[in-house]
Amino acid sequence: QEQLVESGGGLVQAGGSLRLSCAASGRTFSMYTVGWFRQAPGKEREFVAAISWSGGSTNYADSVKGRFTISRDNAKNTADLQMNSLKPEDTAVYYCAADRSRTTHFMARRDGISYWGKGTLVTVSS
Repeated sequence: QEQLVESGGGLVQAGGSLRLSCAASGRTFSMYTVGWFRQAPGKEREFVAAISWSGGSTNYADSVKGRFTISRDNAKNTADLQMNSLKPEDTAVYYCAADRSRTTHFMARRDGISYWGKGTLVTVSS
């Protein structure tokens, strides 16, 4: 069983950068596809990015392509989301998620994902 804990959120000005980290406590984290999702106030939770167990495959939402980069370090049981050129519309609670049976493509479907963190708040001021 995996427990996921996000960190790195905070307040940043538009155009700035933040790096989020997801730390997993289980022994099998390296076998899981990891995804990042976000939920803005009054909106549904939406897919941001995903990375395969090996790191060899990634998938991004169109809204973040070219600005965000997902990575992982299986030796450290972590997965990071580097966010550059942040915009006020990136403001949201960001969640880490993990699922053993999904590809990076199907990780975009949030329903039924096995494990979720509790989220970290990112606020981008204009």
